[in-house]
Amino acid sequence: MSIRDERKQQSRQALLDAALKLSTSGRSFSTISLREIAREVGLVPTAFYRHFEDMDQLGCELVEQVSSRLKAVILQLRQGYFIQHNAKTRSSVELFFKAVDESPQDWLFFIAERWGGSLAVRQEIADEIDILIAGLGQDLTESTSFKHVESADDLMVISSILINLSFTWAMTWRTLRENLSAPALNQQQQLYIDQVAVQVRLLFRGIENWQSAE
Repeated sequence: MSIRDERKQQSRQALLDAALKLSTSGRSFSTISLREIAREVGLVPTAFYRHFEDMDQLGCELVEQVSSRLKAVILQLRQGYFIQHNAKTRSSVELFFKAVDESPQDWLFFIAERWGGSLAVRQEIADEIDILIAGLGQDLTESTSFKHVESADDLMVISSILINLSFTWAMTWRTLRENLSAPALNQQQQLYIDQVAVQVRLLFRGIENWQSAE
C-alpha cells in the first residue's frame, strides 16, 4: 500500500470512528450530519465524498466494523454456553462483561441504532444479527450435546434467544456502570454476573432436555 493509499485509509477510518463517537454521545446516528463528522476529524465536508457516497454508506460500513468486534465478544459467551461446570460458566460471563467494558461504544451503537432513525442502518444491523444467530445456531447443530434436538429450526430459535439476551445483558451491565458508584456498583455487578450465569445454565439445561413438538 502506498503512502497516499494509507493516508486515505486512515482518513476513512477516522470518519468511521468519529461517527461512532458522535452517535454514542447522547444522539442518534440519523441526527448527525456529514459536516459534523468531517469537522470532528478536521476535514472539509467535500472530503467526505472521497470516502463515502452518503451517510447511509458510512453507517452500513460502521455496522459491519462494529459487528465484527461484537462477534469476538460473543465468543466469550459461546464458550460458557457449552460448559456445564458452574465456575467455568461464571468465568465466561465475567470475560464477556469485561469485553463489553472494553468496547462500550460498540454495544451502545448497535443497541440504540437497531431501532434508530436510519432505515439503511437498521436493515444492516438486522442482517448482521441474523449472521450472529446463524453462527451460534451452527455451533449448536455441530455440538454433540444437542444431537437429540432433531429440528434445525428449533436450534435457530434457541440461538436467536441467546443472541438477543446477549444484547440485553450488555445493556443492563452498562446501565449499572452509568448509574451506580463503588461500592454499590461492584456489589450489583457481582449479583448480576451470578444472575446471568444462572440464566445461561438454565437455558442450556432446557436444551439438554428439549423435545421437539410432534
